[in-house]
Amino acid sequence: MQAEPKKSLVGEEYEVEIGPVAHGGHCIARTAEGQVLFVRHALPGERVVARVTEGEEGARFLRADAVEILDAAKDRVAAPCPFAGPGRCGGCDWQHAKPGAQRRLKGEVIEEQLRRLAGLTPEEAGWDGTVMPAEGDKLPAGEVPQWRTRVQYAVDAEGHAGLRRHRSHEVERVDHCMIAAAGVSELGIEQRDWTGMESVEAIAATGSQDRQVILTPRPGGRLPLVELDKPVSVMRVDEKAGGVHRVHGRPFVRERADGRTYRVGSGGFWQVHPRAADTLVTAVMQGLLPRKGEMALDLYCGVGLFAGALADRLGEQGAVLGIESGKRAVEDARHNLADFPRVRIEQGKVESVLPRTGITEVDLIVLDPPRAGAGRNTVEHLASLGARRIAYVACDPAALARDLGYFREGGYRVRMLRAFDLFPMTHHVECVAILEPAAKGL
Repeated sequence: MQAEPKKSLVGEEYEVEIGPVAHGGHCIARTAEGQVLFVRHALPGERVVARVTEGEEGARFLRADAVEILDAAKDRVAAPCPFAGPGRCGGCDWQHAKPGAQRRLKGEVIEEQLRRLAGLTPEEAGWDGTVMPAEGDKLPAGEVPQWRTRVQYAVDAEGHAGLRRHRSHEVERVDHCMIAAAGVSELGIEQRDWTGMESVEAIAATGSQDRQVILTPRPGGRLPLVELDKPVSVMRVDEKAGGVHRVHGRPFVRERADGRTYRVGSGGFWQVHPRAADTLVTAVMQGLLPRKGEMALDLYCGVGLFAGALADRLGEQGAVLGIESGKRAVEDARHNLADFPRVRIEQGKVESVLPRTGITEVDLIVLDPPRAGAGRNTVEHLASLGARRIAYVACDPAALARDLGYFREGGYRVRMLRAFDLFPMTHHVECVAILEPAAKGL
């Protein structure tokens, strides 16, 4: 006998008291019946009317939006962006919170993940609980930092550019993104007709005037003629193979960090905040304290940001091995670091390439894994190499906490943890953890 479909609760409304913040840009609440709600657009301590956006009867939890604020928190402000709010653009999670409150909320998430997934208190992690703003991001009340140097616009059926709604393929048309860097805004993506395009990515490099637009056509869609006031390179994403091909202009942008210029090919990774690369390099180098002649690993090395910083500090007798899975990123890293003869970049997945290198010991390790983290097997391998210090750069507190737990099992302790608000208005936060052998801390 076929079971009856469960009743959808989408659209149901509950008056609830908002509890603590949770990872992912929402807060936790419970209905009078004990049903768990993950509520966006709310703040801890508020009383709100929450409208269900996802979920059905019997679900472990429901997703909801705070559509009416009955008792507001002192940290609540009117969202400065007209496209923010329930059912609107999903890009910014904390438009309704004061900047200082946003950082406190991110700190609470980091602490909760450390305790729950790694069994670490802030003190055991060498963290004072502070999430630091990036340089220049402390602005007068009501002003929003324009930090996003790379913006992925979606295009609706009529050719209008916009941004995706939260957990949706629907496009929220916008005439301006408040957090977009000036170099992105000046391209005027939102004012153009993009009929036939699936998406448009706009990139404004830091430290150069390079601008790039990457177009992804819909099946059968023809590329528009892109004529902009400023010089801009145009790239196209192949709808079948997914590769990025040059239409005109350079197939890369030039980014600047730590006194060096880095070539970043189309679709390659570079930190989005204009101050992020320098901020993270400084935190990593201050934590590792590289010594002349040491051997270092840079894992998930991208276009070579940390490998370059390490090589510069390790001197002519030092050596750096970088490992990166992306073919184009490896080409860029080799180009960017060609003036360092003792830097080698290998292509492939870290878990596959590292065992083949035959390396059994190393002095320093930097790893900046993707959002999912490095994982138990990779961490176990790294812990076996006996590095005197390891720098773990993380964009996801949950993945970081899980991997720190694995490192602890492998004999490493967290010497220091620093957190940076490199994604204002969103729930994202960047962390740098410095580890050392636990025996050294006894």
